[in-house]
Amino acid sequence: MGRVDGVGASGASARAAAVAGLRAAGLRATAPRLAVLAVLGSLPHADTAQVIGAVREELGAVSSQAIYNVLAALVEAGLVRRIEPAGSAARYEVRVGDNHHHLVCRKCGAVADVDCAVGERPCLAPSEHHGYSVEEAEVTYWGVCPACRAAVASETSREAR
Repeated sequence: MGRVDGVGASGASARAAAVAGLRAAGLRATAPRLAVLAVLGSLPHADTAQVIGAVREELGAVSSQAIYNVLAALVEAGLVRRIEPAGSAARYEVRVGDNHHHLVCRKCGAVADVDCAVGERPCLAPSEHHGYSVEEAEVTYWGVCPACRAAVASETSREAR
């Protein structure tokens, strides 16, 4: 499935797709919901503070609680995915339904999508399922992003001079 259809596209088509997605999920297409979907379409893996700031830039005065409520409703409806890398604030994305994984930079916290390691849900089979019906595997890869590696290399070369 990937993204919510049209979210992340541009202009009127993205808005129309977001309205259709909200209605299909049984939600009203309110300005805050549309704004949050637009923000997440352009800022994948945004945390709540980033979403609040961007929505306020677009709509003006919107309470933080309203944005928290919108995010919760969108997650519950399956239109947005909430990820919580260890030691990091919750992040949100509109890429849902494909069980992809994430790469997280240990230095700056940047997050990148990684397609499923094996292909189909749940991507990984546990050695023992203990009677559970496994539906999904959540994998987080940790490392250092290219920008942070370059910064460390630059700092090291400056110190060597």
